[in-house]
Amino acid sequence: MSRSRRRTPISGITTAKSEQWDKRACNKVIRLRVKKLLRGDNEAYLDPLANECRNIWSMAKDGKYYWSRKKFARFLWYAKMMRK
Repeated sequence: MSRSRRRTPISGITTAKSEQWDKRACNKVIRLRVKKLLRGDNEAYLDPLANECRNIWSMAKDGKYYWSRKKFARFLWYAKMMRK
């Protein structure tokens, strides 16, 4: 994989590699809420949404950014960013 490169120059805004732990915690909350609803602990069945269980602004990455070749190709870190 030493010669592999990214096809599109898109990366996360922060230095976090992934949001794996945040997604796991959110899915755990969703499963718990669905189990409670199926048991009948609540009166009405309301399917929980993912955005109700998490705050997207407190997750590891805030979003993604497109590094355009025209703007950033002259910088040395551009080649490093394009490696996998």
